[in-house]
Amino acid sequence: MGLQLADNVALVTASSSGLGKASAAVFAEEDANVVVNGRDEQRLADTVEELDALGDGDVIGVSGDLTEPDDIEALVQRTLDEFGQLDHLVTNAGGPPSGPFLETTEEDWYEAFDLLVMSVVRLVNEAVEPLEESEYGTIVNITSRSVKEAIDSLVLSNSVRMGVIGLEKTLSKELAPDVRANAVLPAPHETERIRNLVEQGVERGEYDSLEAGLEERGSSNPMGRIGQPQELGEVVAFLSSPRSSYVNGTAIPVDGGDTGSNL
Repeated sequence: MGLQLADNVALVTASSSGLGKASAAVFAEEDANVVVNGRDEQRLADTVEELDALGDGDVIGVSGDLTEPDDIEALVQRTLDEFGQLDHLVTNAGGPPSGPFLETTEEDWYEAFDLLVMSVVRLVNEAVEPLEESEYGTIVNITSRSVKEAIDSLVLSNSVRMGVIGLEKTLSKELAPDVRANAVLPAPHETERIRNLVEQGVERGEYDSLEAGLEERGSSNPMGRIGQPQELGEVVAFLSSPRSSYVNGTAIPVDGGDTGSNL
């Protein structure tokens, strides 16, 4: 893509699979140095090996739990120890449990807030100084289209992820011009998690095959399909690059036009 990211350092959380991995892969393809993160050490090691072959930069993996403050501190410190700088922070986390409001416990609410919001708060607190020292400092938050349009039976995602958007908008004002902050709002993409869900549907007889299930999931989208992870990753990398140097404080749906909100 020619995004001028060579020799930059990008930290992408929850990036041993899914949309985080796809985002890290684009940074690697652009010859950036990349730090990937996850809890499964074997999956993380496999991701490092795969991404390290994509470009001329170095890729390292740092295991850790995003709900543990000490793990977050260690993640940022390892990045600085390894590369001496941090230019781009991409925050990502797994989704909270699904379910309607009346079946959601108070504990569920606190756990979702800790995972989705406090992980970002802690990451930014740890990373803000090197990001401000960087010539290219950026923050990109991967959230969900649920912040634009509530999705049935996803009360935690609909509600709690809004806190990330409020934080992102605030950071875009408080940290500019040294650091730009933006967010992306993905609809379903063909990640391993989506494929597993469809395969479970095949086993239950809901779909004739994996391909049929994926096609049905994307049939109502204006583009006629669900997204490919790299399509989201390329938007994340663009927002982190000098190519988007006047884009700040935005929340961009990456959804094929599926979200019904006018704004």
